[in-house]
Amino acid sequence: MAVLTLTSGERLIPPPPLITDQPYFDSSMRVNQTAHVGRQAELHCRVHSIGNRTVSWIRGRDLRILTVGRYTYTTDLRYEALHQNGTNQWTLRIRSAQPRDQGTYECQVSTKPVKTFTTYLRVLEPRGEILGSPDLYVQKGSMINLTCVLHDLPEPPRYVRWYHSNKHHTNRNISYSSSRGGVSMIVEKGPTTISYLLITSARVEDNGVYTCAASNLNSTSVTLHVLNGEHPAAMQTNRGASVFKGADLLAVGTIARILWQGWLHGT
Repeated sequence: MAVLTLTSGERLIPPPPLITDQPYFDSSMRVNQTAHVGRQAELHCRVHSIGNRTVSWIRGRDLRILTVGRYTYTTDLRYEALHQNGTNQWTLRIRSAQPRDQGTYECQVSTKPVKTFTTYLRVLEPRGEILGSPDLYVQKGSMINLTCVLHDLPEPPRYVRWYHSNKHHTNRNISYSSSRGGVSMIVEKGPTTISYLLITSARVEDNGVYTCAASNLNSTSVTLHVLNGEHPAAMQTNRGASVFKGADLLAVGTIARILWQGWLHGT
C-alpha cells in the first residue's frame, strides 16, 4: 500500500479499495415456477461472486431451513440440495410435488445483511369437467353435444374415452360405428385437452350418465335427461342443473361439427 508524505511531514494513508465482488443474483432467474402434482420440481438459484459465503433455501410458509450449501436439513425425504463444485447454481429439488408444496421459497446468501431472492412455486393438479354438469336437459330429436375439458395436464392424454350408463347397461363404451349412426367424437389435445361427444338426434334411450375418462386423469361424469315435450324446469332437481333448449344445443353442436369436419380433412 502506497503511503503519501505531505510537505508538513505528516504521512497520509489512503483508504482501502472499495470491494466490488459482493455476491449478486443472476438477473435471469424466474420468480414464478410451475410443477405438476406427483412430478419433480426444481428451484434454481444462481449467485455470482459468492466467495466463501453459503447459500440456503428457506420455505416461506413456515420459515423452515430446507438446505444449506449441499446439505439438506429436513426430515421430508422429498427435498434435496443439489450443487456442483465450480458452478454458481444451487438447486432445491422436490420429488413428487404435492399441493401443500405450493408457495414461496427463499434463496438466501450468508452476507451481512442477508441477501434474499424469492420465487413462487405453483403446483398444478389436473382436473376434468363436463360443461353443464351435474345435469343436462335436451329435447328429443335435438343434437347432443357433451364437452369434456381436461385442465392442467402434465402432457396430453394417450386417449379420451366416453362411457354411457343407464338402467339397461353400465359403463358401456360408446360406439362411433354402430348402425344407429350420427355419433362422433372430436379430441383437441394440449395442456388443456377438450373432447366433444356429438349425437345428432337425441333419443329417450340416450338418458343416463355419461363419463369422460382420460388415460392420465380420473374420470368425470354428467347426467343427461332427454325430454319428450316436458317442460325442463319441472324436471330440475339440482340447483346446479343446466337447461339447454334444442336450438341452443344445435347451434353449439354445429360449431363442434364444423371443427370435426375440418379435423377429418386435415385443415
